[in-house]
Amino acid sequence: MPAPRTVLLTGAAGGLGTLMRGLLPAYGYDLRLFDVRPVEGAPDGAKVFTADLTDRDALREAVHGVDAIMHLAGISLEAPFEKILRSNIEGTYHLYEAAREEDVRRIVFASSNHAVGFTPRPQGTPVPSESLIPVDTPRRPDTYYGLSKCFGEDLAQLYADLHGIDTVSVRIGSCFPEPTTVRMLSVWMSPADGARLFHAALSAGTTGHTVVYGSSANTRLWWDLSGARALGYEPQDDSEPYAAALIAAQGELDPDNPAHANLGGQFCTEPPVWPY
Repeated sequence: MPAPRTVLLTGAAGGLGTLMRGLLPAYGYDLRLFDVRPVEGAPDGAKVFTADLTDRDALREAVHGVDAIMHLAGISLEAPFEKILRSNIEGTYHLYEAAREEDVRRIVFASSNHAVGFTPRPQGTPVPSESLIPVDTPRRPDTYYGLSKCFGEDLAQLYADLHGIDTVSVRIGSCFPEPTTVRMLSVWMSPADGARLFHAALSAGTTGHTVVYGSSANTRLWWDLSGARALGYEPQDDSEPYAAALIAAQGELDPDNPAHANLGGQFCTEPPVWPY
């Protein structure tokens, strides 16, 4: 499948969306931007849609004529179920319906490690390859937010089987300019590696629904990146240069602490809550 040129980026005003707005055009993509909030700093001439995912008319207009969709929109922390339902569950359904109606055949869905957040984290540094968490590990969401990502993955599978829409669901770790916690040393994805992975997911010749983990090639990696590599992803970065300072400030992870013992970290105990 040739690399699509016109890509609808939902969640374009968010943290990850802002990073990808700056990085993906270098791969040849013409980005169309969608967010419920105004997209500050959008390039001159960019098509920008300011609307909610439940606005089906606006969503269908935004989807019309694109080659692929990168779906980053939605609530990215824990929130009351009613808010998660509207934004992450109903909103993702509306997106897939718009894709079906407009015959868009490739979606990259921003899933999350929190879909499997109660999976015990593997031990060791580095973790032996046979102990890395596989993508087919049973889903164990740690929050309503994580539950919404399980729904998104199942919805992607349904639309692949029923309507022939390809999806790559990327279980993202933490995509920031640099890791900020000891846990993040294992799940960090540099913005540059994020762009490499999303480009691979947008352009790979896969069919159906594929789930991969999204992180850099960290020395302290907890999960199996072989699925992402099979798409053509070649991570270039490693969190290890940040390890000494973070461990000195925060200490090593304590396996007896529930916030350290499971993949989802703090989401398994007192998850950060969406502010509205």
